[in-house]
Amino acid sequence: MQDILGLIQDPGAWVALVTLVVMEVVLGIDNLIFISILTNKLPPEHREKARRIGIGLALLMRLALLGTVAWIVQLTQPVFEIFGQGFSWKDMILIGGGLFLVWKATKEIHHNVDPADHGEDFIAKSKTSGFAAAIGQILLLDLVFSVDSIITAVGMTPHLPIMFIAVIAAVTVMLVAATPLANFIEKNPTIIMLALSFLLMIGTTLIAEGMGFHVPKGYIYAAMAFSALVEILNMLARNRRKQAGGGH
Repeated sequence: MQDILGLIQDPGAWVALVTLVVMEVVLGIDNLIFISILTNKLPPEHREKARRIGIGLALLMRLALLGTVAWIVQLTQPVFEIFGQGFSWKDMILIGGGLFLVWKATKEIHHNVDPADHGEDFIAKSKTSGFAAAIGQILLLDLVFSVDSIITAVGMTPHLPIMFIAVIAAVTVMLVAATPLANFIEKNPTIIMLALSFLLMIGTTLIAEGMGFHVPKGYIYAAMAFSALVEILNMLARNRRKQAGGGH
């Protein structure tokens, strides 16, 4: 109890909390884009339920991982070397998650370019298996992002209560934003391709980091924000042209 009161009275703890919440929300954007694209392939009546269950289970998984934070930190220790480059469990998780994200984004881009080819798209095939597959893929990718964000959080603060509050706050924002974002993406087809290109870039970045190449997150998110701004301006211009055409 005294430790918690000490944290409440410590300005440094509040700064760490705000910083962590912002970081978790920003990192959650990647996951939110993936969840939106994935659940939009389900029947309309199942989409919101899938988002809530997926994000809810992701929250439970993150909180459980925070409970084993001492073990999570040990994942950064190299377990083998290839050509002098050490690889830890964290590196392998990032590489595996990056490969999965690149594969998934490439597959979705192919389906958008060629809508007639839905080969192995088991999410869109049936209601039951598709729902379970969507939840499974959401949790798989969230595991990758969770390990990365928790290790980053440990470097920012040693206090577990701050980490727990930051995770809960960030996931709450994800729950609120999930459906509006998914609806916006579905209503604007060009946004889908932009979002998939973001996932492709994020997957490539995860692989690079797993291979030992540090890519500043600020550059990635700045590029994403600029691309999104350009696309929003294009959408506004298209709407104005439609309105002008309709007026004549």
